[in-house]
Amino acid sequence: AVDDAVAAECERIAVPCHRGPVDDVLTRFVGALDAHPGDAVMRFTADCPLLDPEIIATVASVYRAVPGLDYASTSIARTLPRGLDVEIIRAEALRALDRLATDHHRVHVTSYAYTHPELFRVLGVTLTPDRSGLRLTLDTEQDWTLLSAVVDHFGDVSVPLGKLADWLDGQPALRAVNADVRQKRLEES
Repeated sequence: AVDDAVAAECERIAVPCHRGPVDDVLTRFVGALDAHPGDAVMRFTADCPLLDPEIIATVASVYRAVPGLDYASTSIARTLPRGLDVEIIRAEALRALDRLATDHHRVHVTSYAYTHPELFRVLGVTLTPDRSGLRLTLDTEQDWTLLSAVVDHFGDVSVPLGKLADWLDGQPALRAVNADVRQKRLEES
């Protein structure tokens, strides 16, 4: 019931909406795939509002260029800020995860794939320069402060990472707002 407003807004703007078990994100992803079949699934999370379409397109191109790949991600070897991650998983690999994954892997959806590279063909995509020191995700009040300042400055538009990082380089006090936030470990879901 707490998500009724989201479902209503999706209906209002004619965006498909899939609902499933609250505590099993992987099952929700598979349900969405069942409702909207495809060869692969790109995973983005609601706590990452500053995604860069150029990075998304780059990772999609890399994924398509490697035959037989099960999973590609920018987070295996992190060079991007937390909050700009892109993941792509082959549909059948996602279905395999649904059969194999337990515990925290059901919350993190794709984590079973990249923690079991003996079972899945995974590829880490890295981009230079390394900007992994920035935190552009929304988990804390400090994150909200930084993200609000970014939106106040640039507006409600997609901003290429290079442009955003250059601007933040000139804002050391703003960068420091969430620099000490510790990201939870995978197992801490």
